[in-house]
Amino acid sequence: MLYAGFMSSAMPPFSKSQEPLETPQLLEVEPAPEEPCLRADAARNRARLLEAAARLIAEHGVAGVTMEAVAAAAQVGKGTVFRRFGDRNGLLMALLDHSARQLQADFLGGPAPLGPGAPPLERLRAFGVAVLYRSAEQLDLQLAAQPEPDRRFSHPSFQALRTHIAMLLRQIVPTADCELLSQTLMAYLDPALIHHLTRQCGMPMQRLESGWHDLVARVTCTERSG
Repeated sequence: MLYAGFMSSAMPPFSKSQEPLETPQLLEVEPAPEEPCLRADAARNRARLLEAAARLIAEHGVAGVTMEAVAAAAQVGKGTVFRRFGDRNGLLMALLDHSARQLQADFLGGPAPLGPGAPPLERLRAFGVAVLYRSAEQLDLQLAAQPEPDRRFSHPSFQALRTHIAMLLRQIVPTADCELLSQTLMAYLDPALIHHLTRQCGMPMQRLESGWHDLVARVTCTERSG
């Protein structure tokens, strides 16, 4: 179980011009504009609010995170929380932002096989396992913060992961429709599916990990690892 301890993405092939090689920037909830002399205080307040929200999740689950509860836990006015994050979904996305950026840093510049230095097939296998365990660890939060269906697949955090998969696929199977195949692989890593398989069907994470390796082998027409 390589990444169990990780964390405490018939038609002719698309041209390169249609598939950007650079990974899109992951979502970051922007702080509300502040006067220059208040920017340091605003950053500290934002961190304080996120710490309060994280404590509420640890104690009461995601359902316990409301704008009012966070304001009370951080001992600030409710308006401060709304100004900083916009709404509850913005607050939840901010909580996910740190781990999402850490994952991106790991697959862009971290150690192999997740990061550069390993063959693309090994990186693709490692990437899926890392995303699976990250999602399982933060499942309730990811489900609560998931964008609406009409913008879920265009969301920056989704696009960052999907583009990385497409880049690796182009190196493994350059004649395939890597744009479409990357969407197929991302569907296996969807938090809602992970919730269904692990909590409703009772499947262990080891089976999902094995299933990812099997899916990658079939999509890329390569031998299955492990």
